[in-house]
Parts: sequence; structure tokens; C-alpha cells
Amino acid sequence: MAKDLDLADLRSFVAAVRAGSITRGAVALGVSQPVVSQRIQRLERAVGQRILLRGQRGARATAPGETLLAYAERMLALHEEAQVAVSGNVNDSTGQRTVGLLEDLAVTSLPEALADFATLHPQVSLEVIVSSAAALRRLADRGRLDLVFGDPTVMPAASVRWQRQVPMDWAFAPSFDTTADPLPLVLFSHPCRWRQPVMDAVSRHGRQWRIAFQSTSVHAVQTAIAAGIGIGALLRSNIPPGGRASENIDLPPAPPVEIAIARRAGTDADGALNSLERLLVRSVDSASSHS
Repeated sequence: MAKDLDLADLRSFVAAVRAGSITRGAVALGVSQPVVSQRIQRLERAVGQRILLRGQRGARATAPGETLLAYAERMLALHEEAQVAVSGNVNDSTGQRTVGLLEDLAVTSLPEALADFATLHPQVSLEVIVSSAAALRRLADRGRLDLVFGDPTVMPAASVRWQRQVPMDWAFAPSFDTTADPLPLVLFSHPCRWRQPVMDAVSRHGRQWRIAFQSTSVHAVQTAIAAGIGIGALLRSNIPPGGRASENIDLPPAPPVEIAIARRAGTDADGALNSLERLLVRSVDSASSHS
């Protein structure tokens, strides 16, 4: 007979996958690392499958784990909604929440998430600060941000609640000559951490390249690519019309990037931030699966 799935076990599993680490997942839940490990092991016995791979680079879901993760997130969301509905405190969140985002992610993930958030929490005022990863880290260190959506390498490890590797793809205008030598690149300006992996990928493939255009602005990079100035790598949802790589392009796959969500300490019980976090995660998963 199949065993019932315990919500605490599901919550620990989701936290570990989101944070990319059992230790960080435990911090997010406010429990010890052994407790989270025991709950995940109990969940694995209940489903009869290995659902989490643990290694030096962190923790990630197995194929059965990815299937379970989708159900677990829905079950936990429904559980939270049921608690709120029964308590009579529906949409009672008020006040202001301040969120920091990289511009790339603001363009990709923010519009739909904001619309849904406004419906769920009409009394909450959002302040969204779009800036570089380093600037967001400085604001977070000063306690200025309630939630940060961006580059995990500049976030305090203990504050990371969710982490995911997302794909990029090559973007170029239909008229652009992908055989040009050296290959003109359109890049984000230093100190963007996404630029060096792009240059390294092209170099390892044996292609010569030159920087034809660079900017700190996503819109400027998109415009340069659309104008045929060069080829660049973008999050798939940010690629301008007609700018997808074809199978016969003489380049390796564009390198993926790591993104994460971090929260200010003491906000675990904040229903508004919990909703926003779920909506941002959903938007990333939706953009990746439909690209």
C-alpha cells in the first residue's frame, strides 16, 4: 500500500532543491541540516525512488524528483492557501515590500508575476529596484531589500532560498553572417559575470572573436543584436524576434547561467513575499519549458 506524503517532508525537499543545497534549504526553513536530510530520506522511502542527488556542487533533483517537485510545490501552495482561507485572513497583507532584480530577469519574469501578485495582494505596495548584481548585494547587506532575484554568486549563501540553472541561447539578426571571422560578439559590459563564459565557449570551439558592442543595458544589447552588429547570448525569453540559433550554426551551445532568489532574514512567514517568490519561480520554469 502506498504511503502518504508528509507535508513537512515535501517542504524540506522543495527547500533543498530551490536552494541547491540541503544546508541552505535547512537555513531557509530554520531547522538543522540533519532534520532536512532525514525528511528527504523518509520521502524517498515513501515514493520508492531516489529523488535528490547530493554532491560537492550541491543538491539537485533526479528525473523522478523533478516530477515530484512539480506536485510538491502545488500541494504546498494549496496547503498555504487553505490555511489562509480558513483563518479568514485572505489578502490581508499590507505595507511595502522592496525587491531587487537584475534587468535581464526583470524583463523576462516580472510582468506576469507582478500582475498575479497584484491580484493576490492588492493592499501591498511593491518597490522594484533594477540594478547590477554587485549593487543589489550592497543594498541587501544594508537590509534595504526584502527579496533579491539575480546572481547567486553575490548573495549571502545563508539567504538563498531557491537556485536554478537556466539556459541561454545564441541571438542574431536573420541577415547576420555567423561564419564571420573573427566573429563579432555583442556582450554585457564588465562586471557582468555572464560575459566571460560566452567568450570562453567561443574560444574553446576554436573560433576567433572580437567585441563589436557591449552595454550594461539589456535593451541596448537586444537592439544591437537586432541591428545585425553581432551575435550574443541571451536568456531565451529576451531574444529579439528572429534571433534564435539554428542547428547548423558553427558554435557550441550557449552557456547556461545560475540564478537565485534570496530573502532578508526573518521574512519566512511573510505571506506576500512567499507569494511573490512562488510567482517568480513559476515564471522561470514557464519561460524555460516553452522556449
